[in-house]
Amino acid sequence: MCGIVAYLGKKGAQPILVEGLKRLEYRGYDSAGVALLGGGAIRIKKTGGRISALEEILDEPDSRETLGLGHTRWATHGRPNTINAHPHLDYTGKIAVVHNGIIENYGTLKTWLQNEGADFASETDTEVVANLIGYFYAGADEAQQKQSDDQNKFEWAVQRALQDVHGTFGLAIVCSDFPDMLIGAKKGSPLILGVGNNEYILASDAAAIVEHTAQAVYLADNEMVTVSSAGFHTKTIDNVAVSKDLKQIEFSLEQIELGGFQHHMLKEIFEQPKALSTCMGGRIDRANNRIRLGGIASHLRELTHTKRFILTACGTAFHAALVGEFLFEQLARVPTETEYASEFRYRNPIIEDGTIVISISQSGETADTLAAVEQAKERGATVLGIVNVVGSSIARATDAGIYLHVGPEIGVASTKAFTAQVAVLTMLAIELARRRHISTDEAARDIDELSKIPDKIGRILEQSDRIKQIASANIDKNNWLFLGRGFNYPVALEGALKLKEISYIHAEGLPAAEMKHGPIALIVDGMPAVFIATLGPQYDKIMGNIAEVRARGGKTIIVATEGDENIRQYADHLITVPDVPELLQPMLTVVPLQLLAYHAAVLRGHDVDKPRNLAKSVTVE
Repeated sequence: MCGIVAYLGKKGAQPILVEGLKRLEYRGYDSAGVALLGGGAIRIKKTGGRISALEEILDEPDSRETLGLGHTRWATHGRPNTINAHPHLDYTGKIAVVHNGIIENYGTLKTWLQNEGADFASETDTEVVANLIGYFYAGADEAQQKQSDDQNKFEWAVQRALQDVHGTFGLAIVCSDFPDMLIGAKKGSPLILGVGNNEYILASDAAAIVEHTAQAVYLADNEMVTVSSAGFHTKTIDNVAVSKDLKQIEFSLEQIELGGFQHHMLKEIFEQPKALSTCMGGRIDRANNRIRLGGIASHLRELTHTKRFILTACGTAFHAALVGEFLFEQLARVPTETEYASEFRYRNPIIEDGTIVISISQSGETADTLAAVEQAKERGATVLGIVNVVGSSIARATDAGIYLHVGPEIGVASTKAFTAQVAVLTMLAIELARRRHISTDEAARDIDELSKIPDKIGRILEQSDRIKQIASANIDKNNWLFLGRGFNYPVALEGALKLKEISYIHAEGLPAAEMKHGPIALIVDGMPAVFIATLGPQYDKIMGNIAEVRARGGKTIIVATEGDENIRQYADHLITVPDVPELLQPMLTVVPLQLLAYHAAVLRGHDVDKPRNLAKSVTVE
């Protein structure tokens, strides 16, 4: 979950590393540091805190330091302080490492290295990697000669060390004896090499690269890259040469900048009409009343005849998957289960012939979801992916998939990715229903309504200032309920999650009917209860739930359908959304809840884009 950036080129490395770290800070912001080479020795500056704290302790950039590593941390092993900040030096002072991931056998390796005379300064698992490389590097001459004559001892020592490491890693490594060489290695954590004009940037995310080049190489698991001024070559960690193609980075620098918004999250909320139009563009075939999903075209026959779907995801993507379960069962009439990926991977799931697993992740790097993919594949399932990041680990591991195409999402709290995930699941459900049992006219109606969703989200966004006033009236309350029925039950879960993530208000999302089976005991005078009470089959039922809360003094914040005048008398605060069929409502009803959480967090003085203890891509267990 940490951010890695490394540079080798003709320019001074320090400003490039710092700017890259700023673009990666959403991946972690507990501590930060850089390692720079230019005069034969490795110079390290690091500190607890954010990139701004690192900038305060940096010296003036030295143009001779054209090789360097940078890191912004989300702590796993060891407290977020200066000692545990990356980069880490090995005990000889020659090797510097930055790392994203977890070394599972670090305890065993640390004990062995200490017995061999290696000193440790930190509490991190990463220092074990630095010391292990340093240990083999120090003894490389004789050992290397027995194994390989076609590589220098630095590269050999990295390979030899990684053969003993168990766990996940994205690594960038330098050695003071090789001031013109940078090595990267990957297993289970993302790593990308940007290839520019006589310069190279190695990073955990394309956001740190795109300012300098749009050409990149995406490393696969158990691959490494060695970079020098003469170029780069890729191979496996076991020293087998690998040919890699240059890929085009799909987004621009403009897309990852604030563009006049106060926060990335607010920008991404307001990007949803355009993002959904892009996501659905080219996929909705109005002329033939069908959906065209090219990424899974070769599997459509299998999908049409499948007997069961399993949707697996984590966090916000899990809530999108829950909506997908409703869609697949109601529209396509296929039995569907939704599983937390973190649970699916550790139990003994039943995957029969005719079962298709769909894994959903914005980043495509979520460790638990990736492990669930591998579990499903081992059991013989066809596994599809719904991801946003092109070339990500899940995109490569699945049999086929659908990209969201909504552009980069920088805000830690996911917004536009959620609505796009629901849009993709909706398109897939409509197409499967058309192929299985509904008429062309029915499919045409659903497709027509779906195509209008972006414009209708735009109308909801016009209420942002009023939603801010609602947030202001309720932010002194530290316990909230979010309640919905049917398709809007997952939206209630998502609304509660958003409020928790960024405002640090305790919130609980529930199916509205479940409130009286225990949680109603929580309701006290003035407690906010957010109801999604749009027109639909369960409208009368949820009106009864609203009455139950009001009878106990709860304050009702109601998301209702435009033109529903009846509901006004039951709402302390009312937010309206355009009228759409129930199966499309989640893409609309979630938007007011995103804005409510955003404004509550800002009014409470929190850093919306960097909420405490969280990072954007959960690439560790």
